[in-house]
Amino acid sequence: MNKKFHINPKTLILEEVEHGIGYWLRQGSLYILSGIVLGIIFLFLFLTFFPSPREKQLLREKEALQAQLTTLNQQVDQMQLVMVDLQQRDDNLYRVLFGAEPIPLNIRQGTQRKISYYEEIARMTNNQLSADLSLKVDILEKEIYVQTKSYDDIIEMAKQQEIRMENIPAIQPVLNKDLTRVASGYGMRIDPVYHVRKFHQGMDFTAPTGTEVFATGNAKVKFSGWKQGYGNTIILDHGFGYETVYAHLYKSLVRKGQKVRRSDIIGLVGNTGKSTGPHLHYEVRLNDRPVDPRNYYFYDLSPEEYDQMIQLSNNFGLMLD
Repeated sequence: MNKKFHINPKTLILEEVEHGIGYWLRQGSLYILSGIVLGIIFLFLFLTFFPSPREKQLLREKEALQAQLTTLNQQVDQMQLVMVDLQQRDDNLYRVLFGAEPIPLNIRQGTQRKISYYEEIARMTNNQLSADLSLKVDILEKEIYVQTKSYDDIIEMAKQQEIRMENIPAIQPVLNKDLTRVASGYGMRIDPVYHVRKFHQGMDFTAPTGTEVFATGNAKVKFSGWKQGYGNTIILDHGFGYETVYAHLYKSLVRKGQKVRRSDIIGLVGNTGKSTGPHLHYEVRLNDRPVDPRNYYFYDLSPEEYDQMIQLSNNFGLMLD
């Protein structure tokens, strides 16, 4: 051990320093305390910069899970964009095409879960990512279900539309391609008997007695017989609110309850009832109200022929019934 010396201030002589037990106790305590402090610092630095194998494993699992959740979130975001596009096309194209009301937003999104449900998820491991993803999947699941049901409805409407297009009146009731036999159209006309202006609820097609009369759409015969003023008359029920009337017939070739298809021959032109000459009086009714038959020849006429028919039927001459 190295000896220590000091100069005695009284004698000015260099003397050896002698230490007591207290000194050595203090020195030992200082060394021990320094060792403890350095050990704590070393342990802290080691734990901070050098994780244990278990921590390394947990860290890798956490990073993998976060990456997986991030990818799922991105996929859900893309699915939501697709869903928005489908919803817009559904409301603004398909349902408009078939005259259907858009699906209300509250029906599309459905009833949301209580906030506490998502708060509970948020307190779990990887809390916010899991909560966000659960919320998105929950909403998307409901939207996909509603959209699927909507397309089922559209398919059914398409089927009904196909049936509707087969049933509604769409051709002229007599062969009249040159359109020279239109005697009087729909609207105010001169009554041939009373010579006063009155509303004409249909169109008159002049034709020889016995000319074939065709059903203008698929239908069921609602009436076949004599009708006051109309003479021998056939009324067809086309469904979807449509009916057609064929009056002043020489003869009816169908019976009540019979089903007919478009272009079937149902009767022959005549001059019965309140009529001043052989012709067919033809009406189209929608929801029990007469409508202009000129709007229901779209399967028969080209645009040029339709314009010609409009001009001929707009005449203000005498009606034939």
